[in-house]
Amino acid sequence: METRQKTMLAALAVIAAAVVLFILLKPGGSDDATPVEPAAPVTAAGQGTTGQKPDDRPAGQSGAPKLPTVEFRNGEPVGGVLGIDVDEGDPIKFRVRSDIADEVHIHGFDISREVPAGGSVTFSFPADITGIYEAEMEQLGVQIVELQVNP
Repeated sequence: METRQKTMLAALAVIAAAVVLFILLKPGGSDDATPVEPAAPVTAAGQGTTGQKPDDRPAGQSGAPKLPTVEFRNGEPVGGVLGIDVDEGDPIKFRVRSDIADEVHIHGFDISREVPAGGSVTFSFPADITGIYEAEMEQLGVQIVELQVNP
């Protein structure tokens, strides 16, 4: 790769990191498991895994990125399993809203949180191990997220 291309890639990486840090460090964020008022879910488009990045939003929509959200209803994730694709070192952030109480477990990272019936729980943690992992509603054994962490 040419030196100029390497310099451009490095500059883009620094800009992307600055944007991510701004989003993570802005005041008003919360990572607790407090129930929230229902809102329109931001789920993977179509059925199945989509490779959605945490900052994806519909084309033409401006403003702050939407937090990827799994809406779990009637024993399954609405719209299918949410796919999240990040690079190692990036933050992983998503929300789970559920009509039932259960434990959301992220395999590989061994992170678990309770989600109350009719409530939500937000996850935020660093992508510090590469690979493909799933998050599931633990008691039901239903996969809700496929998480891919790229080296």
